[in-house]
Amino acid sequence: MPSIQFTLDDLRRILLEAAGADENVDLAGDILDTTFEVLGYESIALLETGGRIEREYGIVLDDDDLADDITPRDLIDAVNAQLSPAGARAA
Repeated sequence: MPSIQFTLDDLRRILLEAAGADENVDLAGDILDTTFEVLGYESIALLETGGRIEREYGIVLDDDDLADDITPRDLIDAVNAQLSPAGARAA
């Protein structure tokens, strides 16, 4: 079975679809280690983003995976942990 990888580009696409982007934030820039709060995404926007990720990738994210004090890197890691064969067996 081929491995699916969730990338920063996937996250950017879903963020834009779910909540748009603050005009003062360049999502194309180096955002991996910037908290979602600083990027202008509050809890409701993150919940919508998480819901879209869950539906598209067939996973379930924990509430901690969608806190506004996490970074895109944290969320990407959480998604990929569930997409990995070991993560899929643990779910």
